[in-house]
Amino acid sequence: MWCTWALGRVVLAVVFLVALAAGDAAPPKVHRNHGKFTAGPWKQAHATFYGGRDGSGTLDGACGYKDTSKEGYGVQTVAVSTPLFGAGAGCGACYEVKCVDSPDGCKVGAAPLVVTATNLCPPNPGQSNDNGGWCNPPREHFDLSMPAFLQIAQEKAGIVPISYRRVPCVKVGGIRYTITGNPYFNLVMVSNVGGAGDVAGLSVKGNKRVKWTPLKRNWGQEWQTSEVLTGESLTFRVMTGDHRKATSWHVLPPDWQFGVTYQATKNFN
Repeated sequence: MWCTWALGRVVLAVVFLVALAAGDAAPPKVHRNHGKFTAGPWKQAHATFYGGRDGSGTLDGACGYKDTSKEGYGVQTVAVSTPLFGAGAGCGACYEVKCVDSPDGCKVGAAPLVVTATNLCPPNPGQSNDNGGWCNPPREHFDLSMPAFLQIAQEKAGIVPISYRRVPCVKVGGIRYTITGNPYFNLVMVSNVGGAGDVAGLSVKGNKRVKWTPLKRNWGQEWQTSEVLTGESLTFRVMTGDHRKATSWHVLPPDWQFGVTYQATKNFN
């Protein structure tokens, strides 16, 4: 009896000590980025076009991109209406678009195309929603760059019905970061984001003084912080709209410069 009781106490003590040690141990720094962004359901909308045949007039806009042709988006872009723009939260999202139900407007045999939301199509309160006010809420509307529109529709059509869905953004290379402003007010542009494509949250950490610091959306895909970031190697953590996260460790060197774009080695799937 005594042996059994003593052995039981020894076992319990060992279990307690193991649990205590596990509780005291610092949790491993594991960052999960599992899975892929999956395509959404097909929906109905309409599409128009803007800008020139070469994409001129569409390379910047309300998302804050300076030149989409150099930032990983090309001219396969779209200005979306307010419900899709989401005060900038929709910037960077990718959509598969196909022209439908318009024999005179759609190009016969045209394949669907994938475009990235890089601008806002503003509402026009002076026009009715079905006659000129195509981007008036609550309409979900796509104002495509002219090169994109001409891949699926006839120019003379002007406006065509479409089917669209969210799809994963496939990018070449890693996520890109560009800081503008000054040491006391930093604007961080995040571009070339794969997977969901959009950015729902951004944090930064230095290698010395700066601890993990969340940034606030300034406008479009520009994120701001008043934290002094100069003189430190910077790590950024991006969260996309599907709540997946990617950490770009030490993507900016200690001698990073304002206005220079730095590219991470990894991206979302």
